[in-house]
Amino acid sequence: MEGDDRHRLFVALPFPEETVERLARWGAVELAGARDARLVPPENLHVTLAFLGSRPAGELDAIAAELAGAARAAAPPVLTVERYRETRSVGMVTLGDEGGRATRLAADVAERLARIGVYRPEERPWLPHVTVLRFRRRPRLAPAPPDLGRVSPSDVALYTSVLRRTGAQYAIRDAFPLGG
Repeated sequence: MEGDDRHRLFVALPFPEETVERLARWGAVELAGARDARLVPPENLHVTLAFLGSRPAGELDAIAAELAGAARAAAPPVLTVERYRETRSVGMVTLGDEGGRATRLAADVAERLARIGVYRPEERPWLPHVTVLRFRRRPRLAPAPPDLGRVSPSDVALYTSVLRRTGAQYAIRDAFPLGG
């Protein structure tokens, strides 16, 4: 990779495999009938902490170092399902954040990445959620939320995102154990 190459990046909490499977099964039953909508593929289910957008490859090491520091300082969060919600273009499952650990991690990641000039924090408060459906026109669904129990991601990850005609393809570039 050259320093001038650009990568579309975001930071997220990957879900444990069992959580991904449960969310995917729930979506296949509860959301599959939505017209002109696309279920988010199981491999793309995660909780975004910060979207960095297109960044030069030369910044990747500094970003990874900051994420490693944030991960070491954070305890694994415990997330619980609150409800299904739709915005203008996505359906999401909003999550409760027991003890505020995910919220503190999101704030720490935002602060660290802003300090090195690779991220501009959003003005609205961070909302823990997982996007499960994408659409052009709101289907106005009202499914019962999935039963995921208490979910505790163990890593924070730096993802790359490649846009394709069939949707974005995500891959974890680096993962750092929380509390490690």
